[in-house]
Amino acid sequence: MSTGVIIILIVIVAFVVIAAAVLMTLRARRGPGGQHLKRRFGPEYDRAVARHDGDAKAAERELAERVDRHGSLRERSLEPAQREQYEARWTAAQERFVDSPREAVAEADRLLAELAGARGFPDGGQYEEQLAALSVHHADHVHGYRRVHRVAHAGVGVGGDGGQAADGRAGTEEMREAMVEARALFEDLVSPARHRAESRTSVVKPAVRSNGGPSHARGHHMPWGFNRRHAKGS
Repeated sequence: MSTGVIIILIVIVAFVVIAAAVLMTLRARRGPGGQHLKRRFGPEYDRAVARHDGDAKAAERELAERVDRHGSLRERSLEPAQREQYEARWTAAQERFVDSPREAVAEADRLLAELAGARGFPDGGQYEEQLAALSVHHADHVHGYRRVHRVAHAGVGVGGDGGQAADGRAGTEEMREAMVEARALFEDLVSPARHRAESRTSVVKPAVRSNGGPSHARGHHMPWGFNRRHAKGS
């Protein structure tokens, strides 16, 4: 074999090696593929695609960037006393909803921000960044936080039973639905990791009432099957 042929073969091999390295680098920069992102983010993937007007590639770039920024985050555990305080505050917010939906939703929004911060997510003052981090680790339920935050900042409209007031502000029914959806994320964050799978499939029993008063017994929650007439407009 002549020296010229050997040189050509070396050049070809070097070109193939360089091309493979470039492809691997580009693939790493793109981050997880579409199917992986769909599995990881679930309904949050579809929402991202909708926000990008159906552009799946743009949505995947956004979601991959979230994973890059927050994928390595390690959630901190709550002390038992902290957990009890958060549970008591959430129960109080649910009970307050009946007479003051607006204040209850605002408290739920604040509580989720504080709880997420306590678990090691970005501070609640950085709402968008906190939401992005939560979406990476709690994709199934993060929309509840997004919804309750939006409703809390929209206020409440006139006519307490309406889904949305004429001026675009949230009505009582929309606030109730937001609270119900947000509760799933709250339970995800407040529960020890080993109990999450069980809590997602368990049936929450209505709180026991005595003498007409609400129950504050540990572990009980206000029943959230109430319909519109249970909440007063504000």
